[in-house]
Amino acid sequence: MQQFTPAEWQSWERFYRANFINSLTGFKSASLIGTINAQGVPNLGMFSSLVHIGSDPALIGYINRPVAAAPHTLANIKANGFYTVNHIHASFLDKSHQTSAKYTDEVNEFTEVGLTEEYLDGIPAPFVKESAIKYLLSLKEIVPITLNATFLVIGQLEQVLIDPSFQPTADGFLALDQVGSICSNGLDAYYNTSLIDRYAYAKPDKAPEKL
Repeated sequence: MQQFTPAEWQSWERFYRANFINSLTGFKSASLIGTINAQGVPNLGMFSSLVHIGSDPALIGYINRPVAAAPHTLANIKANGFYTVNHIHASFLDKSHQTSAKYTDEVNEFTEVGLTEEYLDGIPAPFVKESAIKYLLSLKEIVPITLNATFLVIGQLEQVLIDPSFQPTADGFLALDQVGSICSNGLDAYYNTSLIDRYAYAKPDKAPEKL
């Protein structure tokens, strides 16, 4: 096995090092977070750090980069208290990737990249109309991570919107490959997915059983 040490990767060019370490953790979800600022300007950003925290209450977190590098999404969530998470599909992947550009806060990123804002009555945050699976979160906690000046942003699930052509299975599972939700690896690579198998709940005295 080839071995890499901290001394070696600290000597690498920074983008090479970032690509290497970011892709090391493997495939991740890729989603668009929709917010709106205090002046009413919508914002849209791609995030690949979403994580399930709990189901009861339903909590979902994401990592926000340092404020100097990515200020708008976090500032809008703090000001508004609500934000949307929207799955990405291959049909608008290029537009989704473009949201990672550093637009100024007076720019409507939906308009800039060619995606469509969607609002529901009483919900003060924009959804991505093109997304087949999307959900609304209300801000519950922002946890500073002092090691690298990032933040764990935790939201509670408030609403879920799913295209009627796609339904959960009988046990509530969402087979995301069937609706074409994509995943990412590293900073700029995106993948389609396919199901290998599902397994029954694991027990110490029972061999693995496929569903």
